[in-house]
Amino acid sequence: MLRKSLGSRIRVGFVQWIHAFPFIVGGLLLMSVFVLYPLFRNVYISFTEYDVINNQTVQVVGFENYARCFQDPKYHIAFRNTLMYTLITVPGQMFFGLVLACLINAINKGKTLFRIICYLPVITSWVVVSLIFKYLFMSGKAGFVNYTLMQLGVLDKPVAWLQNEWTANIVLWLFGIWKGVGWVMVIYLAALQNIPSSVYEASEIDGAGPIRRFFSITIPMVKNTTNYLLVVLTIGGFGAYIHVMMITEGAPLGTTNQLINYMYNSAFSVYDFGYAAAQAVVIGLIVFVLTLVQRRVSRDQKN
Repeated sequence: MLRKSLGSRIRVGFVQWIHAFPFIVGGLLLMSVFVLYPLFRNVYISFTEYDVINNQTVQVVGFENYARCFQDPKYHIAFRNTLMYTLITVPGQMFFGLVLACLINAINKGKTLFRIICYLPVITSWVVVSLIFKYLFMSGKAGFVNYTLMQLGVLDKPVAWLQNEWTANIVLWLFGIWKGVGWVMVIYLAALQNIPSSVYEASEIDGAGPIRRFFSITIPMVKNTTNYLLVVLTIGGFGAYIHVMMITEGAPLGTTNQLINYMYNSAFSVYDFGYAAAQAVVIGLIVFVLTLVQRRVSRDQKN
């Protein structure tokens, strides 16, 4: 009886495995073609001087391309810009997203409308909203921001927002916060709706005000969501590309370049694919290390 039962289970398991096998093979094949092969190919190219026109390796240069990353002043600027963009936009998105989520969660009417309004930038095309921002911060009196600030008496003369290094970077930071805050709001809103209302009711009875409840109840209760958003938004910050190319194109003189668009320019503007591949590997390693550190910190906080 035991042998029959064991043999029956083995037969059932084997049949199930046979049924699942084509899907497993298909998934592994697709992952190999579109993930693993490009990954290892990129790592190989990063150790070479690569001629993309003739699709051949000119020579193997070892770690020379990686050494250039530490010696190239333009790469240092791109790294600084990416780091500052991440350090400013990630907390900005999380703060404003949490505030909006709390406000929407507190109201009784119009929640759907407010959610749609706040989420609209997220689903709008990056290209479209980038061009809108470029128009808003246009130089001269024709720019909407300059015109508005001059009418209010804040400015005496127009500011060339996109022609100066730091003002152009500020525009990119504002864009990054505005574009992502709606998504953060939705994630936080889902977390807030899982907090029992009895917790807030008990705190009100104890005399806690809205600000005290926010810092003593809301923030601790959404800690896991905050850790998740921190990881995802940090990865997104190091992957910033489209709006940089559409709004500033790295101008003036490459001072608003970020890692991804500098890597793109290295590959497709000067055709230095070996150096671009090395930059891609460095970016991947940075994101990987940051993710590990954040996950470790999150795990320690849980313990």
